[in-house]
Amino acid sequence: MFRPALRSLPRSLPRLAPSSSSSLPTPIARPLLTRTMAHKVALPDDFNKDLYVPLAQLDPEVQELVDRETWRQFSGLELIASENLTSLAALEANGSIFTNKYSEGLPGARYYGGNEYVDELEILCQKRALEAFSADPTKWGVNVQPYSGSTANFAAFTALINPQDRLMGLGLPDGGHLTHGYYTAKKKISASSIYFQSFPYQVKKDTGYIDYDLLAANAKLFKPRAIVCGASAYPRDWDYKRLRQIADGEGAYLLCDMAHISGLVAAGAQNNPFEYCDVVTTTTHKTLRGPRAGLIFFRKDKEADMESRINNAVFPACQGGPHNHTIAAIAVTLKLANTPEFKAYARAVIENAQTMAKFLHDKGYKLQTDGTENHLILWDLRPLGLTGSKVEKLCDMAGITINKNAVAGDVSAQTPGGVRLGLACLTSRSMHKDDILRVASFLDRAVQLALDAQKAAGSKKLVDFVAAVSSSPGVTQLAKEVREFARAFPLPGVPDSSKIKAFADEH
Repeated sequence: MFRPALRSLPRSLPRLAPSSSSSLPTPIARPLLTRTMAHKVALPDDFNKDLYVPLAQLDPEVQELVDRETWRQFSGLELIASENLTSLAALEANGSIFTNKYSEGLPGARYYGGNEYVDELEILCQKRALEAFSADPTKWGVNVQPYSGSTANFAAFTALINPQDRLMGLGLPDGGHLTHGYYTAKKKISASSIYFQSFPYQVKKDTGYIDYDLLAANAKLFKPRAIVCGASAYPRDWDYKRLRQIADGEGAYLLCDMAHISGLVAAGAQNNPFEYCDVVTTTTHKTLRGPRAGLIFFRKDKEADMESRINNAVFPACQGGPHNHTIAAIAVTLKLANTPEFKAYARAVIENAQTMAKFLHDKGYKLQTDGTENHLILWDLRPLGLTGSKVEKLCDMAGITINKNAVAGDVSAQTPGGVRLGLACLTSRSMHKDDILRVASFLDRAVQLALDAQKAAGSKKLVDFVAAVSSSPGVTQLAKEVREFARAFPLPGVPDSSKIKAFADEH
């Protein structure tokens, strides 16, 4: 059987053999020491003196950008579905001294020395990852080293299938993700379409739901080696049992990229992909509410070498040394994700999304699938004669951050007819139903202002639209109200909002 990961590592690198135990290894044992205070050492006055200077003093330009971004997030409404606001503890871990350490390899099999605490950290993160998703450690393993969801996906493909093997993922214009094999008629866009042959499946144009029957029929013709489920803009849950049946019918692996919904899955608020999938990948910064990174879960009980294939695909096949500071922040995030408070948060995310969806639907706006079952809403603006690009621009000027997005039936993801709204960030700022209704009313006003601006522009060109919006008193007033409203709520990671440096509002 083909093994895409390197068959033999360079002599200088350790072989990354899977653990012989059915459970995770235990941290390295060390004697219990009495804690003592370290003595104070004089700071150097040589070429190293700058290593001890705070950011604000050393680099005021970068500090100002940090301050401006903090003010922007505090003063605005973040509705990007692929974003969230992480915890103070995760921010502290992500900025910790673990950033100094290089640690190619796995716990107990590192290329460099001095990794005893990095080993303990990574083992702890693995343990918490399996616990957060209730994954049986005798059946599931996890690699916590991927730098992002994109690298996690490509490493998973590298481990599972050969170059130029076939895969099927939801098409990008239908709500899928770039890394699931997206290409256009003239160009292969993502690495997954360059190195593998991909064929997209779709949603039904009339309902916006996944067309499982068409997927099954096309799979019989295309004969994929892997089927990918998961999306970046799909407002409904997934039928993993049906997907498993389709994959089994073609002898294909079933991979779930749960990046967008992983926090909801951990909280038990969505269907569980671990019941049916061979591999589950995720980012850690969306609904999971952690740092920007990725995870790969794998069924190590089905194929004896699955663990080593995944691990070798991550390193050394696809990336180098792990970002240990980020793994520390992931561990913190997974601890929080395994609490009753996080489960309540996940339920509130869905409730808030459904509250906003109902408001917009009752106003007569067209939503893909007429609503949502998760954290996001896909708003079809085509019946209004607007593009997602124009509404995104206007909302940006008003302090509401959204993104243009393709909707079912769009010819290209480059010229989308809709916008995507996510409720994870606002829920992280402790906004509840009444607050969400206020935000929804802001969005309603924004769209009406966009229609007025398009009419005033006298053309459908984006540049003319932006000029019309820039001189709109209605947009100026909306921006003022949005910022006053947003600043009434706390910003995660900032315990004392009075210490946030203020800047003049810009329109």
